[in-house]
Amino acid sequence: MALAAQGFADRAPKGAVGARQLRKVVGRTGLLQIDSVNVLQRAHYLPAYSRIGAYDPAVLDSASARRPRWLFEYWGHEASLLPVELQPLLRWRMARAEGAWGGPRSIAAQRPDFVAWVLQEVREKGPVTAAEIEQDVPKPKDNWGWNWSDVKKALEWLFYSGEITSAGRTTQFARRYDLTERVLPAAVMSVPTPEPAEAYRRLVEMSARALGVAAEPELRDYYRLPLDGARAAIADLAEAGVLIPTQVEGWGRPAWRHRDAALPRRVAVSTLVSPFDPLIWERGRTERLFDLRYRIEIYVPQAQRVHGYYVLPFLHGGRFAARVDLKADRKAGVLRVPAAWAEPGVDERATAEALAAELRRLSAWLGLGEVAAPERGDLASALAAAGVRGSVSSVL
Repeated sequence: MALAAQGFADRAPKGAVGARQLRKVVGRTGLLQIDSVNVLQRAHYLPAYSRIGAYDPAVLDSASARRPRWLFEYWGHEASLLPVELQPLLRWRMARAEGAWGGPRSIAAQRPDFVAWVLQEVREKGPVTAAEIEQDVPKPKDNWGWNWSDVKKALEWLFYSGEITSAGRTTQFARRYDLTERVLPAAVMSVPTPEPAEAYRRLVEMSARALGVAAEPELRDYYRLPLDGARAAIADLAEAGVLIPTQVEGWGRPAWRHRDAALPRRVAVSTLVSPFDPLIWERGRTERLFDLRYRIEIYVPQAQRVHGYYVLPFLHGGRFAARVDLKADRKAGVLRVPAAWAEPGVDERATAEALAAELRRLSAWLGLGEVAAPERGDLASALAAAGVRGSVSSVL
């Protein structure tokens, strides 16, 4: 049910993949998390690949960078690409700017004149990058003068408060800031702002629809809602019959399923899943659902890493059968496999064969020429025996 809610039971598209198929993916997930790590592929591109296979990332780029835009950047789960229709439901967050902590909040409180100057720069020159604004910063006077980091703080405050947004990204992945009313469709900007309680209800329902079945913390975490507001929304939706109280074997906590959640006969999918995929965002739910204890180890010292630097779980059928550490060596044109690990109880030979096919598919999508032999891990030998090393052909 959880896999179906996230789109993993949907039929794979036939023919070229375009905006229509990407809209369907986002319709399932509700949003795409953005992360700057590019050791394999940037995080927001991977969920669509996991669900529909190879596609041109430029089609997703244009969704938030060209008119008519249907995605925009804001804080949803974390920094995210969201359907433009969600903007009114997040205005309560913009009004409070509660997540703009630290430097952005300090500069807004201590130097409102500077924040106003940065906003005027965006108004006059947008779309514009932070670096382009930094070139125009007034020279320091006395000892407290403005510096380049202040521009970034001011832009973050303005971005979080909803006055500006991203009109797209540069090839270096830097935001191109512009006024929100010049980026989002007028039809979205003219929608009346709902009361926070109504926004919470609609966001919780979207979370429930995307998750299929979930406990309270996951319904709240999907869009990072405040505790009291999320609990009140869950109670209202339960009373309305939208959320159905559900017992899940082994969970040991109350659960809810969306009334429209479907239970497929089977899920026949073999695909790698990003660490930032909404299927596995909430690590506790991931462990309860799939018996997969997953932790991203990017910030763990190398000597203390268990599975590797950028590890993707391998979804095979209805369970996670393996996990693999990957790196796109773009200069050499090779998909590196620093490590490959089997999950307990799987058929290692069958898993290795399925994973080898998936690695070749992924490598082709990334435009890499071959998949390197795995370097370590208890699945490395079986994966090598499955013929993982070899040239691949581009699928785009």
